[in-house]
Amino acid sequence: MRHISLLPSLRSSSSSSIALICCRPTLPSLSPTTFSTNHLTVFRFSIRAMASHIVGYPRMGPKRELKFALESFWDGKSSAEDLEKVAADLRSSIWKQMADAGIRYIPSNTFSYYDQVLDTTAMLGAVPPRYGWNGGEIGFDTYFSMARGNASVPAMEMTKWFDTNYHYIVPELGPDVKFSYASHKAVTEFKEAKALGIQTVPVLVGPVSYLLLSKPAKGAEKSFSLLSLIDKILPVYKEVVAELKAAGATWIQFDEPTLVMDLESHKLQAFSHAYSELESSLSGLDVLIETYFADVPANAYRTLTALKGVTGFGFDLVRGTKTLDLVKSGFPSGKYFFAGVVDGRNIWANDLAASLATLQGLEGIVGKDKIVVSTSCSLLHTAVDLENETKLDTEIKSWLAFAAQKVVEVNALANALSGQKDEAFSSANAAAHASRKSSPRVTNEAVQKAAAALKDSDHRRATNVSARLDAQQKKLNLPILPTTTIGSFPQTMELRKVRREYKAKKISEEEYVKAIKEEINKVVKLQEELDIDVLVHGEPERNDMVEYFGEQLSGFAFTVNGWVQSYGSRCVKPPIIYGDVSRPNAMTVFWSSMAQSMTNRPMKGMLTGPVTILNWSFVRVDQPRFETCYQIALAIKDEVEDLEKAGINVIQIDEAALREGLPLRKSEQAFYLDWAVHSFRITNCGVKDTTQIHTHMCYSNFNDIIHSIIDMDADVITIENSRSDEKLLSVFREGVKYGAGIGPGVYDIHSPRIPSTEEIADRINKMLAVLESNILWVNPDCGLKTRKYAEVMPALSNMVAAAKLLRSQLASAK
Repeated sequence: MRHISLLPSLRSSSSSSIALICCRPTLPSLSPTTFSTNHLTVFRFSIRAMASHIVGYPRMGPKRELKFALESFWDGKSSAEDLEKVAADLRSSIWKQMADAGIRYIPSNTFSYYDQVLDTTAMLGAVPPRYGWNGGEIGFDTYFSMARGNASVPAMEMTKWFDTNYHYIVPELGPDVKFSYASHKAVTEFKEAKALGIQTVPVLVGPVSYLLLSKPAKGAEKSFSLLSLIDKILPVYKEVVAELKAAGATWIQFDEPTLVMDLESHKLQAFSHAYSELESSLSGLDVLIETYFADVPANAYRTLTALKGVTGFGFDLVRGTKTLDLVKSGFPSGKYFFAGVVDGRNIWANDLAASLATLQGLEGIVGKDKIVVSTSCSLLHTAVDLENETKLDTEIKSWLAFAAQKVVEVNALANALSGQKDEAFSSANAAAHASRKSSPRVTNEAVQKAAAALKDSDHRRATNVSARLDAQQKKLNLPILPTTTIGSFPQTMELRKVRREYKAKKISEEEYVKAIKEEINKVVKLQEELDIDVLVHGEPERNDMVEYFGEQLSGFAFTVNGWVQSYGSRCVKPPIIYGDVSRPNAMTVFWSSMAQSMTNRPMKGMLTGPVTILNWSFVRVDQPRFETCYQIALAIKDEVEDLEKAGINVIQIDEAALREGLPLRKSEQAFYLDWAVHSFRITNCGVKDTTQIHTHMCYSNFNDIIHSIIDMDADVITIENSRSDEKLLSVFREGVKYGAGIGPGVYDIHSPRIPSTEEIADRINKMLAVLESNILWVNPDCGLKTRKYAEVMPALSNMVAAAKLLRSQLASAK
């Protein structure tokens, strides 16, 4: 090799990285990272080159740069080129950050403009016919129409990604779908990173998980099996692999998270078949199969570790500690073990000593040179960078690690495993863990005692739901097919500015209350004009349905920029539950009472339920989750009873995330449902029969937990239905009897599309075919916070008109 020189301009900011320039054509393999220029090949590598890996990384950016770019593009305020520039800058900064931290296996193609499953649908050209795609490379118009719908056609279904608060766009596949290579995103982004001098591991949603996460398209026969399409999609995967190989990829990561589910033998056989078919295409590449979110069952472990052409296997060792027992019983010789010891779903600093002990315990089984330190799953599910937090107090901040810090933790563990432990870093980590264990702000003995006592009762209301509904109807005097909304109304820029200025103390409390009161009055009058039966106050004082309550409960901490993607451009800022939870003061009574004073119609008091607060927070890990949930339930119970005393006769306790928290393994589900349902009942077990308790659930598959939903014993449940093609109704067609009030959503609020009166009436008629008219409510799928008034007003007007049309038809049919 001749003329080797160190170039300062190419030196990484990490002290352990250098770049070498080598004259062609002599191109020895010196490092995991290479890229070519016209006359030179540049190698970027870590001197220590420890075996470290990141499954995936947040896309939104540290200040939600992608969110704002997307929404500007959707609103027609910026161009596609503007959006692409923001996206490219984000990708570049993420890759460079990981390279500078010393990560060896850096992922690419984990960025997405909306969702990684939708990206795979685009890659496969599996566009439903209603979007009018005629072939060629899929562009933004088709892509975002699938995600969000457009003026003429609805969006594809959206549902929860396993047991997280992330939502994916569900592929719609029928027996006649024609697959074609229609999005070259994976290859383009690999080349983009390579041009920056960073060799990445392209990440693809694995072919079997893709099919198992899909749904049959409308019109498909009941006997149709999604897995029957495996041989139709594999040719596209082979094309992608061939292009990646030609572009210089050396590793490819296939995410196959469905392997942690309880899969029947024919589904496991699909994995064996798929990777056997791909084996020749993958020849010459190192292949990682990544799993996450739970233990891998024993039969799936055997299938996985026997797959042909696979170099390494990734396991979640945070939520899947039992997998270690399987590994100890046998691991294939010569294969890499990607050990997910750094939690990708929570924000607590890793216990480096405990993780190192786990890794060292694996050395004798796997081989020291075959262990790769990794995250438990993609860091998509955690906040971006702790350095952006200026308002967290020093003690709590020392207990935390966001995505950027977790990257550093992964590399620190890899170094420690190789005998190059950073003593100062490890000592600071140990001190932070000791601080958290001994801090007096974590424990409240009175709360612990009250929560422990809850286990002695099942906390059911004394009267059955049928009798309660009769008592409530006498008091509320509602029409048949009563109309309502789910809670929130559009949050305008002006409204957000008022909250922001009040928080910054730029306006007085008196000015703030006046502004919020005016907004509530506007929302109340709008609903009265629309002739909605049960009103809401619109929640103008609330930033988020969980954060708002957490800010008023003890045991919670809050971030300024701890945003996490929920779907598309929608981000949430989960509170941090660090200690025992209690309610110092009433949280919603002031605003609900004010709203009720503005109307003679029933006004719903709006609360978030304990299970949803738990599942949508970053939860302490030093006690069982159910104990924390019981503490929150007691706090919400106090609020429910105060609302009732204030004259609020309808109280909605949202449990949007109850289904989301259901464990992925069937053996663990009954215990979860028992304490989750119990927690909900605790909140309202003390109210009068005439107080109507509502709950709301959205964007999950509820059919498999319908009996637990009934056991919640709510008087009325409103539940997402329209975007999921009315799957919910099928459970009632199959004979499940539901005696409480129920409002399956009649239109999708996550799309800008405005449904017609006729379309909504048709949905209501489908509901009346399986539900009694005296229990059916008419409402949207979810809250209206993210929509504009120009969309909300006509949609709600059509909803009310449809309800009135059906009322008159029912009356004339008597």
